[in-house]
Amino acid sequence: MSRRGQIVMTDEEVRAFLDSSKTIILTSIGPGGYPHPMPMWFGLDPDGTVRMTTFRASQKVKNLKRDPRVSLLAESGEEYAQLMGVVLYGRAQVIDDLEVVTQTLISVTARGGPPMDAAARAGMAKVVAKTAAKRICILVEPERVVSWDHRKLGGTY
Repeated sequence: MSRRGQIVMTDEEVRAFLDSSKTIILTSIGPGGYPHPMPMWFGLDPDGTVRMTTFRASQKVKNLKRDPRVSLLAESGEEYAQLMGVVLYGRAQVIDDLEVVTQTLISVTARGGPPMDAAARAGMAKVVAKTAAKRICILVEPERVVSWDHRKLGGTY
């Protein structure tokens, strides 16, 4: 088996890794054709769709409206033997709907915390209402996934 084959993550490992990550790098295509990488807090739907919000007038939104192709990177590790990461490739959908933005903000903000009941969600909706009105939602359904977990090599290079 190739070394590449040894380090690839299973679907379950990819999901667990993304569930443990708070920030993902959204890379869109800038106006001059150069990559435009930006760190984003994100939510992850049960079907694997990644959701984020950003301000309507941001460069990311301009880029995505011109060309929806994106890559998303989550990574960790300080030493080669500990490197882990996932790259998701897909097309971003920009959604300008206050309810979708509000629910996305709640999802992203509450990520990693205890489950929220209806009262807690309603309270959080009030907290994010002011910023939600200035934002849009970005959804990315992964079309291709690339992953690596160097820990699977057992410390060998």
